Amino acid sequence: MHITALTATDLTDHAEALGGLLADAVEGGASVGFSAGLTPERAAAWWHGLAGALTDGHLLLWAAFEEDGARLLGTVQLRLTPYPNGRHRADLAKLLVHSAARGRGTGRRLLAHAEAEAAARGLTLLLLDTETDSPAEHLYRSAGWTTLGTVPGHATNPAGELRPTTFYFKTLAA
Repeated sequence: MHITALTATDLTDHAEALGGLLADAVEGGASVGFSAGLTPERAAAWWHGLAGALTDGHLLLWAAFEEDGARLLGTVQLRLTPYPNGRHRADLAKLLVHSAARGRGTGRRLLAHAEAEAAARGLTLLLLDTETDSPAEHLYRSAGWTTLGTVPGHATNPAGELRPTTFYFKTLAA
């Protein structure tokens, strides 16, 4: 597996694979901002909508591919804060691993990669949120993230049911 940064142009080149990855995550029950029935085509359009943020530097996006580059395995994003008083922090978002690639350390490697890239850019604080009691919580806790708190009924899962969300933070070495 290799991890590479994606550009706005890459969104077009990999639109079908990115759309399939996001649709797969939602179909698998991941609470990542979308409802059940998300088609790969609609998901690909969402990815295209990130082009501006990638171009202006407010979003960093990485993708994990099989060594031969034939298949997209997962993605992770850092959403940089545009406010002058928050340039030291970012939100980690859309850590997605295709269902066919789970259980092989892909998520852990993507998370570590995003953390290392954040530190290399001088960021000292990362934040994220995830559905409470989701499989992702074990990953974040085992990677040293600290629970900030839980908000009941914060978001719906893909089935439309209100679910609690747990917020986490991680301080990076300066």
